[in-house]
Order: sequence, then structure tokens, then C-alpha cells
Amino acid sequence: MVSFLAQAQGANANQDEIKRGEYLARVGDCVACHSAPGGKPFAGGLALESPIGKIYSTNITPDKKTGIGEYSFEDFDRAVRHGVAKQGHTLYPAMPYTSYAYVKPDDVKAMYAYFMKGVAPVDQVNKRSEISWPMSMRWPLSIWRSMFAPNVVTNNEPVPAGDKIAVGRYLVTGLGHCSTCHTPRGVALQEKTTTDAGSEFLSGAVLEGWLARSLRGDHRDGLGSWTEADIVALLKTGRNRHGATFGSMADVVTHSTQHMTDSDLGAIAAYLKTLPARDSKSAALTYNDTAARAMFNGTDKSLGAMTFVNNCAACHRTSGKGYDEVFPALAQNPTVNADDPSSVIHIILKGAQMPYTKTAPTQFAMPGFAERLSDREVAEVATLVRQSWGNRAPSVLAAQVAKVRKDAHLPAGPNR
Repeated sequence: MVSFLAQAQGANANQDEIKRGEYLARVGDCVACHSAPGGKPFAGGLALESPIGKIYSTNITPDKKTGIGEYSFEDFDRAVRHGVAKQGHTLYPAMPYTSYAYVKPDDVKAMYAYFMKGVAPVDQVNKRSEISWPMSMRWPLSIWRSMFAPNVVTNNEPVPAGDKIAVGRYLVTGLGHCSTCHTPRGVALQEKTTTDAGSEFLSGAVLEGWLARSLRGDHRDGLGSWTEADIVALLKTGRNRHGATFGSMADVVTHSTQHMTDSDLGAIAAYLKTLPARDSKSAALTYNDTAARAMFNGTDKSLGAMTFVNNCAACHRTSGKGYDEVFPALAQNPTVNADDPSSVIHIILKGAQMPYTKTAPTQFAMPGFAERLSDREVAEVATLVRQSWGNRAPSVLAAQVAKVRKDAHLPAGPNR
């Protein structure tokens, strides 16, 4: 007969594993993709845009009819790390199994325990993807998986807790799946590399019309001028002295990174700072007050300057420095300085809102100017922002603004 003490110890061990699985699911940000707006957590139904059509996230609650309640651990592991559903078909790589392949088996076991015993079951039937034939056929995905998915790790040896770089690499490459958004993709929509063995790893990519910028050591458009503390602050609060999160990264902060331990956030920051710049001649930007003085004194009458003064200066200031952790700085902002202006155009047209976090609960928002500004005005003010205060980024064309406006299904601006 098993003693009461042994039973109690076993129950505590199970609870500890469930708790650890909950934390790891937070790191993996599972709730963000597998929960629809207004829906139950992990019940699926979120529409994920892809180049071939809409893919709806699935129900991963332990409901036995519509969720994963009948999944064994082996079924769960095959889906999470191998990209193969219980029914045998290959999952669309919207599920980041190419990153989760690097997660250690024991961590997947803890996540399995959490999803089976720590998540409430929800009876919600999965939605069919809106992908037209022949792209809707699943068998080509198995070929894609065999060509581009990395080998699944079998090593269960824990990452040494005292090795910050190793811990950060494990979190970023695996559960954090940062590469999914921040690494450019090839012609088959595969990530060009899934590890830091390639120089394109985390070098920035356009996703759903937004730029997920470089996380490498470039000063102009990467993290070269950021300290580890800057990176931790952004992941924990959604803002820092250089700028703020927006778009899908704001969701990552809301659902995932703000809940991580300071130790893990510090490890991520330490690791990211080891990634060298792609541009070996990358140098820190130097602030220049020429544009600030011209706008403040009213001597710059250009369309870009007048548009900025009338619509942007109240929050971002003619100095471009904004207000720390309230209205983001535009001067020396890596997103502003990126070669691709997609995110800058999107934010001007659609607006943006900082995420709510426990340590920085106030949500400051910027309104969208799609109906107020013409394509030419947006292009001119974006160009001014990208070429003032020491910023060095290419000009923006009205045609680029028109394309973003059309792709984002935004209303036409005034005809002027």
C-alpha cells in the first residue's frame, strides 16, 4: 500500500509540474494564438493571416470532443515539436513547430501536464481554414516539413541556470519562437535559418505588412545601442527610453514576456546582445538638432514639417525625443531607422496602443490618421521623421503609403 506521505509527495510533484508547465506555456505565448477576441482561453478560433489564406487556430483545451482531451503525451509532442496532428496530417507552419523542435522533452511534458490538468475544457468546434484548392491540400506540407523543419532535440539535460547566454539562447530559439517573426523567409515561406548559426537569424522580416525589426547588434535599426536593461524594460513593460511595442509584439508583451521572471528576461537580453551586427561598419546614430530648431522656429515650411507640427509634435515634440515611457522617442528609434518603412506607415495610418502590463499599467495610445492625411502627406511626414534628429533611413513614397492603405483595408485619405 502506498503511504499517505508518498501520495502527498506525488500530488505536490504533479502540482509543481503543472505550475511549471503553465509558466512554460506563458513563455511560448500559446494563449495569444489559441484564443479568439472575446473567446475562452485556448479554445482557438483566432484568424491567422497567411500568404495562402486564413488559418484558424485550434482548440487546445482538454475537451475530449473538440479539443486535445484524447491526446496522449506522444500525440501532444508530435504536434508541438514535430508539426504532425493526432490525425496524421502535417500542421501549417503558422504553428511554430520549427522553433519548438528545440524545446527539451521534459519541458514539453510539463506543458502537457498543464494543458491536461490546469486548463478548463471548452466545447468549441474548430473552424476550417479559408485556403483555396490546391493550396489547401495537406500532403505538400509533409514535404515542406521534411525539407525545412529542424531535427527535434532529444537531449534532456537542463540548461545550466548559471549560464545566462545559454538560458537566453534556449528561450529565444525554442519556446520564445522569436525567429518566427524576426527572421526573413525564403521563397517557400521557410525561415532562412532557425538558429544563430546563420547571420540572417533575427535580422528582421515583414509579417502581415508590419516590420518585425532586427534584434541583432546593428546600431541604426537593431539593438546595438540598447543595453540589456533596455531590452528587459521593453519585454517587461512594453516600453523603454528608445520606444514602445506595437502590433503583434504588444500582444507578446501582454500575454507572455511581462509574466516571465527577471532572471529569464535578463538571460534573453544577455543572449540578444551577443548577436553581431550584419553591417560590420554599423555605428551609433548621433543626435542632430537642426530639424528641431527649424520646426520650433517655424523656418521649415515643407509639407512634412508642417504635417508633423500640426499632428505629431504635441506628443513626440519637435525634438523627436517624445516623453520617456509615455510618448515614444522617434530620434534614434530602430523601427524608424529600418530600411523598410512598413511599420512607420502602418502606425501613422492605423495608430497604435501600448500594452497593459502589471508594472506599467497606463496604456497610452496614438490615433490613426488614415482619414485625416493623404498618401502624400503621410509619405512626407514619414520621410521627415526618418531623416531628422540624426536618423538615417530612406525616403517614403506616396505609392508605398497607398499600398499599405490598400492591403490594410483602410479608408482613403483626403484628395489633396
